[in-house]
Amino acid sequence: MRDYTGMAPATVWLTGLSGAGKTSIAHALAHRLQAEGRAVAVLDGDQLRHGLNRDLGFTPTDRHENIRRTAEVARLMNMAGVHVIAAFISPYRADRAMAASIIGAGNFIEVHVSTPLDVCEARDAKGLYAKARAGQIAQFTGISAPYEAPLSAALTLDTQALALDESVERICRHLQRQS
Repeated sequence: MRDYTGMAPATVWLTGLSGAGKTSIAHALAHRLQAEGRAVAVLDGDQLRHGLNRDLGFTPTDRHENIRRTAEVARLMNMAGVHVIAAFISPYRADRAMAASIIGAGNFIEVHVSTPLDVCEARDAKGLYAKARAGQIAQFTGISAPYEAPLSAALTLDTQALALDESVERICRHLQRQS
């Protein structure tokens, strides 16, 4: 199924450390696609954890379920003709592979927001990294819990080197090539 502009609805899955820029990219990309007349929804990890996934913590099992539920929502939205931008740390390769399987390999576009840890820590307005380093937050990705970088992401964006508009432009070019 394609939208009226000829683009097949897809899910752009932004993965990376906390503070990498996933949410900023997601909203800027959504704004751009909406300006082009496309139906778009942003699924943000923090937002979903306040509603649909509020019963989940940060254990590997809960993280898996968080990604599974999100992928199911994204799949349904794609089927309804809505382009989805998912901004989730999603630290485990197996969970991202599961999301791709649920959404459909042809509709799943993995984008690694590969901003270095020290840059993410410097951007941390909430002080989460400092709390994690002090042992006040358990299971914090990049500090006390692992992050498995994608082995073959469709795109890799380092927001330390790329401006927000350039990151969005690279994703848009990829979407246009894929359609």
